[in-house]
Amino acid sequence: MGLGLTINKIEIAPGTSQMISLFVGKLPSGAKISVKTHVYCSQNQGPTVLLLAGLHGDEINGIEILRKAIASGIFTDLLCGNIIVVPILNIYGFVNFSRVVPDGKDVNRSFPGSMSGSLASRMASILTKRVLPVIDFGIDFHTGGDNRFNYPQVRYTRKDAVAQTLAESFGAPYLVEKSLLPHSFRKTAKDLQKTIIVFEGGEALRLDGFVIETALKGLTRMLIKQGMIRGEVNAPSTLTFKKSTWIRAKQAGIFIWSKNSGHQVVKGETLGSIYDPNGTTRLAVIASRSGHILGHNNTPVVHQGDALFHIGYNDD
Repeated sequence: MGLGLTINKIEIAPGTSQMISLFVGKLPSGAKISVKTHVYCSQNQGPTVLLLAGLHGDEINGIEILRKAIASGIFTDLLCGNIIVVPILNIYGFVNFSRVVPDGKDVNRSFPGSMSGSLASRMASILTKRVLPVIDFGIDFHTGGDNRFNYPQVRYTRKDAVAQTLAESFGAPYLVEKSLLPHSFRKTAKDLQKTIIVFEGGEALRLDGFVIETALKGLTRMLIKQGMIRGEVNAPSTLTFKKSTWIRAKQAGIFIWSKNSGHQVVKGETLGSIYDPNGTTRLAVIASRSGHILGHNNTPVVHQGDALFHIGYNDD
């Protein structure tokens, strides 16, 4: 990318930083809602990186990761390239403690979006048309949804060497290959030949210090490897998984896990129990294969078929 950036017809000169507002719409009260976008431009050519959080409004860990990164001043003295930080895309979901927008639609299933479409589609369109064209690659920060906790992990597109290299440079404890989902941000970026990796960590509506610090270290590590900031790179311990599967509840009841995210498990091992609320029965939840727990469900009451444990593995 060249020196400086132009976003939403606003020019950000080399060696400067600026916060710009991307207008989304209005609340029923008439108050305007805009997406705050922080732009940092160095004086030297290099990659333009997007750091995005709050695509789902209740995923607070990602928002806090980027808030802390901005507050630390890490982006203010870039050696090369540019960084675009969007701490909260889904403003509506954030203020309502909700994953989705008021009409119930998921922004991450509304890409590439349209400014004449639904509210979710309009939010997606802002990112697709005004931000994606100027970047080289990016990180989309997420957490588990629906009371599910994710151990810190980076997901990258299967058979995408650039995405895999970025994921490895981030160095999260787990690296997970994932296929592209239709109408997702990552799929639309791929269609535009932009590489997006996804950081997953923690649980919706809950801050987790370990997850946040792991993400900040990974982000710093990646920017150092890109030559964008100063520092020394350590070599973290990571595991890569090419496949994953969910272990689901075979009956409804009160669920209590005995193994949680981050643990290695062996096929046939007991991971938790589902109890009849009347105290008459107990069903053990058994590992269907060996691997590592990428995520687990913290919901105390489950229905038959609910996802309980997300297992990463590599064997055929």
